[in-house]
Formats: sequence, C-alpha cells, structure tokens
Amino acid sequence: MKKIAFILLCICMAQASYAQIAFEGVVKDTLGKPLELANVIALNKKTNALDSYGITNDEGRFRLSLKKNTNYTIKVSFIGLATINDSLTTKEVDLKKDFVMKADNNLQAVELTYEMPVTIKGDTIVYNADSFKNGSEKKLEDVLKKLPGVEVTDDGEIEVEGKTVSKVMVEGKDFFDGDSKLATKNIPADAIDKVEVLKNHNDVSQMRGLGNDQDNIAINIKLKEGKKNFWFGEITAGAGPDERYVANPRLFYYSPKYSINIITDFNNIGSIPFTRRDYFNFTGGFRNAARNTGTNFNVATSDIGFLTLRNNRAQAIDSKFGAANFSYNVKKTWDISGFAIYSGSRTEISENSLNDYLDENIPDETTTTNTRQQSDLGLFKISTTYKPNSNNQLDYDAFAKISNQGERTDFFSSLLGNIDENQAQNPFSINQNVNYYYTLDEKNIFAFEAQHLLQDEDPFYNARLAQSEQFRFTDLLGLNTAQSALNIGQDKRVKTNKLDARMDYWYVLNNKSNINITAGTTLSRQDFNSEIFQLLDNGTVSPLTNALENVTNDVVYNFSDLYLGLHYKIKAGKFTFTPGITAHAYGIKNTQLNTEFKDNFTRFLPDLDVRLQLKSSENLNFRYQMQTDFTDVNQLAEGLVFNNYNSLFQGNRTLENALSHNLNLSYFSFNMFNYTNIFAFVNYNKRVDPIRNRSQFLTIPGTNPGDPDVLSTNSVSSPFNSNFADETVSANGRFERTFGKLKASVGGTLSLSKFTQEINGNRNVNESFTQSYQTRFSTNFRNAPNIEVGYNLSINKYDQGNITNTFTTNSPFVNVDAYFLKSFIFTADYSYFNYKNEERTINSYSFLKADLAYQKKDSKWEYTLSGTNLLNTKSLNQDNSSNFSTSTSEYFIQPRYIILSVKYNL
Repeated sequence: MKKIAFILLCICMAQASYAQIAFEGVVKDTLGKPLELANVIALNKKTNALDSYGITNDEGRFRLSLKKNTNYTIKVSFIGLATINDSLTTKEVDLKKDFVMKADNNLQAVELTYEMPVTIKGDTIVYNADSFKNGSEKKLEDVLKKLPGVEVTDDGEIEVEGKTVSKVMVEGKDFFDGDSKLATKNIPADAIDKVEVLKNHNDVSQMRGLGNDQDNIAINIKLKEGKKNFWFGEITAGAGPDERYVANPRLFYYSPKYSINIITDFNNIGSIPFTRRDYFNFTGGFRNAARNTGTNFNVATSDIGFLTLRNNRAQAIDSKFGAANFSYNVKKTWDISGFAIYSGSRTEISENSLNDYLDENIPDETTTTNTRQQSDLGLFKISTTYKPNSNNQLDYDAFAKISNQGERTDFFSSLLGNIDENQAQNPFSINQNVNYYYTLDEKNIFAFEAQHLLQDEDPFYNARLAQSEQFRFTDLLGLNTAQSALNIGQDKRVKTNKLDARMDYWYVLNNKSNINITAGTTLSRQDFNSEIFQLLDNGTVSPLTNALENVTNDVVYNFSDLYLGLHYKIKAGKFTFTPGITAHAYGIKNTQLNTEFKDNFTRFLPDLDVRLQLKSSENLNFRYQMQTDFTDVNQLAEGLVFNNYNSLFQGNRTLENALSHNLNLSYFSFNMFNYTNIFAFVNYNKRVDPIRNRSQFLTIPGTNPGDPDVLSTNSVSSPFNSNFADETVSANGRFERTFGKLKASVGGTLSLSKFTQEINGNRNVNESFTQSYQTRFSTNFRNAPNIEVGYNLSINKYDQGNITNTFTTNSPFVNVDAYFLKSFIFTADYSYFNYKNEERTINSYSFLKADLAYQKKDSKWEYTLSGTNLLNTKSLNQDNSSNFSTSTSEYFIQPRYIILSVKYNL
C-alpha cells in the first residue's frame, strides 16, 4: 500500500513540475511584520486566465507554480491594505520576490477584477466554484469532490476535516436540515457560485464562542446572480429496454423573502434517492438536549430488523421519491421553514450465506434468502425562529416520522430446511423542540432548551417452519406439534415518552474566559408489550399456555436523570482549556411480572477539552469524557421475544449501567502555502460493567441411544453486566496534496475492538481488527480529459477464540470525465473487487457505468445515453461478525441497464 501511495505521489510531483517553475517570496507590512492569509495570484497576460494562486502562511511566505517563458500580472491583496499590482516574466529558472504592503487610503476606489479560488476568513473557508469546475460537473457533489479539504462519501455525505457536515444551507437558508445527501445529489452544479465551509458553526449568534463547537461544521452554497429570484432546475425523463424508466424533476427558487425546493425521483433502475438507512439516520437537525452531560440514554429501534441493502444494490429496486422544502421570511424578525419527504420502494433481495459458528460443536450453516420488501416512508418538519432583537431568540421545531413497511422472505437453511418469514411495522415518532436564548448584558447569557419525543413502534413477526428435530424451540415455547407446520407469530409494541430539558447560564469574565452552569433533567417512560403465539391449521390463534418460559411481556420502565454541571473555559496563549464536572442523580424503575425493581444513585462525571491553536488553520484537540451508559426497555423485558426464527431473547430487569471513558485526540492542518491538507484522529473507549449477551445453544439428542447430544443453531440470549471491560481503539487520517491541476491523497481507517461474551457457559474473548486504506490521484484540467485513479484495500480480521477469519478486499478504480467539442460530456466509473479469505479468492467482480451527454452551447436541452452495470456483474460479497458466528455472503444485484434520457434545464 505504501509503495502504491509513493508511486502516485511521485507521479503527481513529476507531472506538476513539468514545464513549470516555482515563484516564491514573503509578504510583509511596512513594519516588516509577515502577513498571514494574504492572497497572491498570477494572471496570464496573454489569456487573462488565473494560472496560479496562493495564500501566505504564518511566516508570510507564498509559493506559486508558473509556466515557463510567460508574462504574468501578479496581484497581492490583504484586507485593509492597498492591493499590489506587479508584472513578472518567467524564464527557465525559479524566481523569488518579496512584497511590502502599504495602508490603503482610498478603499472605496479599490476594484477587484479577479476571484480568488480559496479565501480564508477566520473559521470560514470560501471556495470560488468556477475556479475548480471543468465543465463536466452535474451536481453539487461533483464540485465538492474537487475542493481541497472536502470529501464526499459514497453515501453522499459531506466530510470536512474528517467530520460529517451537519447542515447544508443555500443562500443562508436550510436545505432539508439534518441531511447533506439531498443537497449533494440534487443541487445543479451550474447554479453554484461559491461554497462556504463554516467551521465552529452555531445557529445562535449569541452562543458563538461560549462553548466548544469544533465538531459543528456547516456548508453554505452561494448561487450565481442569474439563479436568484428565478425558478431554476431541471426536468429529466428517460426510458430503456425491459420497460426501464427514470423521471427526475428538480425545481428551485430563491429570493431574499422565501425559497422553495422540489425534488422528485421515479425509477426502476436501482438508483435509490433515499434509503431506509437514510430515513432512520435523518435527524431533522435535532440535537440531544442532554448532550455533553455525560449521560447516554438513547431510545433503541424495536423492530426485528429488515434485511438491508448492500451498497444500495439489490436484485430489483423500484423507487418513488418526492421532497419539498421551503423557507419564508414573514418579517425581519420572524422566519418559518419546513420540509416534507416521501420515499417509497419495492425491492427484491437474493442472498447466499455461509455461517461459521464460534462453538465447534455447531455445524456450519449455509442459507439461501429470497426477500420482497415494500416500504413507504414519510418525514415532516416545521420550524420557526423569532428574533425581535440581538438579545432574544425563540426557536420551535416539530419533526415527525411515519412509515409502513413489510417484508416477506423465503428462507432455506441447510440445517432447518425451508422457512417462510413475514415482518410488518407501522411506527411513528414526533419530536418537538423549544429553545429560548436571552442575553441580559455582555456578561450574562441564558439559554433554555426542551425536547419531547413521542414514539410508537409495533413490529409484527411471523415464521412458518417444517416440523424438525433441528428446531429446538418447540418444547420451550410449548408448541402444538399436531399441525402440518409450525406457524409462529409475535406481536410487539413499544411506546416511548421522553422529555429532556436544560437551562444554561454563562458568566463572561472577559474575552478569554467564561463560566457555564447547567441544570437539567431527562425523564422517560417506556411501555413494552409483546406476546408469542401459534397459528393453527384451522386458522385460529393459540396462546402458548404450555410454554416452559414466559412468552408475554407487560413492562413499564421509568428513567430519570437530574443533573447540575459546571464548566470553565479559558484561553491562555495558543491553548484553550475547558474543564468541567457534572453531578447526576439517577433513578430507574421497571415494573413487570407484578413486581417492581428500583435503583437510585448519584454520580459525578468529569470532562475536559483542550485545544491547541498552532496556526490559524492548524490545530490539535484533546477531549476526555466520563459517561454513564443506560439501556432502554428492550433489554429489560424478561418474557421471551423472537430476534429471528433462530434466536430468542430474554431480557434482564436487574441490568445496571455501564461506565465509559472516552478519549479523543485530533489534528487538522489546512496549508495553502504548499496546498496540503491533513487530518487525523485517534479515539479510545473503555466501558466498565458493559452490557453483554449470555447465549445458550439448545441441544439435539443423539440419533441412537448412547450417542452424545449435539448443539443446534437455536439459541436463547440474555443480557448481563460483564466483569470484563469492553475496549475499542480507532484511528482515521488522510493526507492530501495539490500540485497545480493535480491532486493526490492517502488515507486510512483502523479499528480494534475487544469484548467478552458467554456462550454455553464458556467465556470467550472476541476481537476484531478492521483496516481500510485509500489512495487516489486525480486531475482537474479545463481543456483536457480528467482522470481519477485509486486503490482501496480493506482487511477484516475476526478472532473469536475457536474461530479466526480474515477477509480481504482489493479494489482499484478508475473514473474518467471529459468535456469535448463544446457539446459532449463523457463520464465513466470503473471499479474492480477481489474478495478473498486466507485460503482462496471467494469472488472477483467489477462494475462499470458510463454516460454520454450532448448539449449545444446555450441550449436548454440535454440528451444522455447512460449505462449501469455495463459488465453485467451478477453478485458482490460482504462479511460480518456477530456475537457467536462469522458469516460471508454473496449478494445478487441488478443486471445491465441502458437508458436514453432527455433533460430540460430551466
């Protein structure tokens, strides 16, 4: 891997140095003081194009790469000082020249005739989009991928400094708050003027600088002048063989008074605009009111778990998607915004798996799965902000999720035979948030935040199995065996009412320090009801009255947390220290089986944040937090509950909390002097008294008298507090360097986790070591085709005591885009995968997609011929590890599709 990265970097440096010379120097003021963040650009006198640019470092130094034997106009600018205009003629050798900037006595007369590609203004980085475009870009993600320091993941999420962007705005207005994928996949590239990266972002101006907002990063898109106060967007429709179709109207309107965004996507070619994972991860922009207090109490999803897509691919996918977003400035002091999202899909999934169990007495199991899913998902949000003056701000948000989901699975197990599974659920949740911020004076600032969650989940599960000795739940559940098959059902319902409220007070000592006092509470009630029953051949429902264990649940779980916290923030030179401690009074009570279980205790949780600002765009940050982790009602209900046909779960009402120690060290550097971007972080987590599962695999009697019993794959699991700590160490980093029109990067992610579990009374230590490395090299020429080549390597090692498996995936890739003949755009993405274990290659496959688009200059019509999975790859592979097995799966995907589409640009 290191050799590959080295070769690519050498190519970059060799290409960058071809036919170029270095021009460098120092920019100072009249007192001889170096000027940091001064802009230096070189304009080609012949073409009037910006050939190179630079931003001075903390020593005032700059470096530009210029063409040999060329005449340039050099412009040096700095806010508040007079712009320097100079001429320069390059020869065959490198040049050096220093500049002294003087005060500007006539600022109003300054007229800037150029746009800097990148400018840094405090915590804001501004990219001029046109400086990075080459004409082949279609959407926002195509532009972002070319910006130094910005990454777009395969899922469409934006990352800056390795941190996920939490908010995307357009002209300062929220764009579907809580998700960046809708922005990257839909905002047209030709509408983008500038991209503003807002670090240390806070929506409330009164709160800025009071706390630690290092992890809060937002992006604001500035539109071109011709896109304001006018409808813009595109309407696309296409069709192909085998009745394939696609339709994507996207419309946008922005004015100072209001904005409207409408996005739709209908297709049956496997392009998924909004997945179930996107739905469950969509936050609506809500923040937990109990954040940074040291308490971790999250309401878990209570469904059994639908089979999820691999890399958004399946055997067949039919998607329907519609979303609308608006903002309205009622008056200068009052804003209203909101959105509505619908996503519907019909999916067919086919998968073959091999399960290798930890206990050597359990035989390996091969399975074949054919699944049909239907999913209708809805998201709705309304928000309002009232700010009568700079000292008062009132926010209200309501965010709702509703869905109707069903799944039917034909399942074959080499041990259990044919199994039919049905799942269905119609959950909903409503999250409301009220915030009030008040500034009494420059010394005293108050904030009140309250959040209420109402959630109702009702997953239904049904499994129909053949009568078999391999199915060992028959006696445990008291099933009636005088039936043609074992038809088992389970109803479950979980209702949650949760309130978080906190009051914060800041006393500002001076411009370098403040004191923060926090008082708050979390109050939660969860009602859990479930029942397992049998469906008889005559159509009647039979309760399991002869079960050896309880198969019904009626649980009420109450959780409370009263806390009082104190934090002190102080800046000392380049350091910023924020130590703190929070006192908690916890109370838990669960009522079930006609009895109560209570626990009340207090705990003091310290935390510390230390930030070292090495330079204006280079910092080192250390964070420590002690945290109390609580489970929710799903692990406390002591009646049996089906996880799936093969696994039963029995809760433990006496579970105690776990104590976590979290340490994080992160580094970031954005160096415009040598066009280098670096980020890295290391995270360590240790959980004391963690909640782990104790699994018991049921036995199958020997075939003949005297034969030993053997273990089945049927298990009953129950949670307990382990005496052995869980530990996780993870590291992530990326090095990126830009050489003129060339960019290279090397990155990697490492994660080592260790935890202890019990299987059949035996303690086992599970360790997993996952590694992922990426290296890529890309060009960004305006008048030549561009290419991106790279190599991804992932290594997953699972050590479960008796079983050790290592899976490796090697994946080189090549992406090409070209704008030619002033009318054609050609793009192609190719990736190859070699998936193997320690013994052999399990599968090799590759993907190729390509588009050829034609659009005359100044025409609103565009015609595109698109092909997906052009090599007609049949399947891909994935591996994972559970508490008691390791599995590898072959996953079948959609065949080759060819689509001819027409797009009209508004």
